[in-house]
Amino acid sequence: MQKAISFVVLAIVLAVSACGGSPQSVEYQRTKVNYLTSFNTFGRDAYAYVAQEKGFFGQAGLDVTITPGTGSVDVLKLVAGGRADFGIADFTATAITVAKEKLPVTAVAAVHQKSLAAIVALEGSGISKPADLVGKKIGDQPGSTNQVMFPVYAKAAGIDPAKVQFVPSAPPALPQLLAAGQVDGIGQFVIGKPLIEAAAKGKKAVVLPYGDLVPDLYGNALVTSKEIASTKADLVAKFRDALLRGLEYSIEHPDEVGEILKKYQPTQDAGVASAEIGLMAPYVKPNGFSGPTGELTQPRVEKIISTLVDAGAIPAGSVRPDDLASFGLAPK
Repeated sequence: MQKAISFVVLAIVLAVSACGGSPQSVEYQRTKVNYLTSFNTFGRDAYAYVAQEKGFFGQAGLDVTITPGTGSVDVLKLVAGGRADFGIADFTATAITVAKEKLPVTAVAAVHQKSLAAIVALEGSGISKPADLVGKKIGDQPGSTNQVMFPVYAKAAGIDPAKVQFVPSAPPALPQLLAAGQVDGIGQFVIGKPLIEAAAKGKKAVVLPYGDLVPDLYGNALVTSKEIASTKADLVAKFRDALLRGLEYSIEHPDEVGEILKKYQPTQDAGVASAEIGLMAPYVKPNGFSGPTGELTQPRVEKIISTLVDAGAIPAGSVRPDDLASFGLAPK
C-alpha cells in the first residue's frame, strides 16, 4: 500500500515537472475578468494599469483584461450585455441611462466622491463662464458623461441646452480638435487640463466644472451587471478591492503612474498622466471626507435622484436607489 502511494506521489511530481513547474509553484486557476476603462486610456484611468502592474489583481486571483472604454453609455451597454464584467461609468450618466433604458447594471463603488465632468475651452475662445456656451460648438463622444449630463448643468447655469451644439468627436481627437479651433470647447474631465494645455502648446485652458453648480453628484463609479452582482458577490468584492487598491496607490504615488501607464499604453504622455492623477486626488478623497475609498451610500444616491428629477433629466418615480447601486457590495 505504501509503495502504491509513493508511486502516485512520484507520478504527480513528474507530471508537474514536465509542465515546467514544481509542486510548490502550482497556482490555483485565476478567474478571467474583462474590464472597461471609462474613456480611452488617459491618466485618469491609469489606476487599473497600476493594479495590474503592482500585482493587486493577481493577488486577488484575477486575470484581468483591460480594454479602453468609449464613454459611460457605451460602457453601461457593454456591461449590461455581458460583453464586459466590470466597467467605469459616470454615476449621474448611469442614473439617467438606467432611468431611460432600464439597463440591468449596478454600481458597487464610487471612484470619485465629486463629479469630474466639465466643458473645457481655451483662452481667447469667447468662453469664460457658462452663459458663453450658448451658440457654441462642443466636441464630444456621443453618449459621453459630459454630454449626457449637460442638461442638468445647463439648468443649474440658467441656459437652454438646446442652444449648445455638440459635435460628435472621437475621444483621442478631442484635444487636437480644440487646439486647432475646429470646436469652441470639448467635453472633458476637470483633470484633463494638463492634456489640453499640452495639445494647445502654450494656450491656457478654461475649465467649467459641472460640480461647481451641481455639487452633490458622484463622479465615476465601478459598475457591473445585476446578474454578476447577485450571483458572484465574492468576485465583485475581490475585483472592487483590487481596483481600489490601485486607485489608492495611484493618488499616493502620482509620479509612478505615468510611467506605468506608458508601459501598457506607449502612446500616452507619462508626465501628463501623472499630472492628471495628481489633480484627481481631491475628487477621490475630498477635504473632510472620512469614509472608505469608493464609498457609495443610499442617502447620497437618493439626493442625486432628487436633483435629476428637479432638473427634468429623469421622470419622477422612474428609478430608485436600489435600481442604481448594490449598497451591500459597496466598500464599508
